[in-house]
Amino acid sequence: MPAAHEGDRCWDAHENLEMWIKGMTDAGLAPGTVHTRMQNLRSVLRAAAADYVIARDPSAGVALPRRRRRESAITIPAPAEVGRLLDTSEHAPLFAVCAFAGLRLGEAAALKPEDINAESRTISVRRQVQRERGSVVEIKPPKAGSEREVFVPDLLIKMLLQHLEATGRREWLFADDGQPPPHQNTVGHWWRTACRKTGVAYRLHDLRHFYASGLIAAGCDVVTVQRALGHSKATTTLDTYSHLWPTAEDRTRKAAAALLADSLRTARGMHAV
Repeated sequence: MPAAHEGDRCWDAHENLEMWIKGMTDAGLAPGTVHTRMQNLRSVLRAAAADYVIARDPSAGVALPRRRRRESAITIPAPAEVGRLLDTSEHAPLFAVCAFAGLRLGEAAALKPEDINAESRTISVRRQVQRERGSVVEIKPPKAGSEREVFVPDLLIKMLLQHLEATGRREWLFADDGQPPPHQNTVGHWWRTACRKTGVAYRLHDLRHFYASGLIAAGCDVVTVQRALGHSKATTTLDTYSHLWPTAEDRTRKAAAALLADSLRTARGMHAV
């Protein structure tokens, strides 16, 4: 049987890569995840081609799934829906921390009573809960070194203090004394139960998008939103939320509208004299 040509082997590898991409897509992996995995593999293949370990990079030309547009990639609950979720669930204080302080699930679950500062009206994010090896809970620093102080509304502080008074907890904010803080499966169950009762279908992480969208709508700049969310770089914030900030056209239109309204008020005032 004749030996396979180098080109034939590259073509087989190319086909195998396409099958790998299709398998990940069929399994329901997000396009961004598929892109990231392919980029990691492609860097290895390109290095191998540069060192003449392989004749050429077989990943060249491999089709990747289309990324969703940013505005389609995130879902933002309506304020009324968030209100109903909080009214419905006995775990409303935890959900409120995600919705009105933007904490990630693990960060919210790892809060301690001393992290709530009523005087400065802040929440200190110092740790996160991660589930390791089944149901084992581990406490680690926040993602990407995102320790921070989050400035929160008085009503959220009041809600959390009332929660502490009602439960008498001294160790973890959202777990009985002597028990570990809840991990993602437990909190996920609480969240799905609240969603079923309310008749909505959101991810808990969508509360973080809800928080970010509220800051942007109120006029907060990129750096402010970045720090509040604990993103390591402003580009991460922009990659996710840039479509929510007003464009130059939006600002021009708003400024012109203000000028028009002011001019009409002035003119009507002059006619009234």
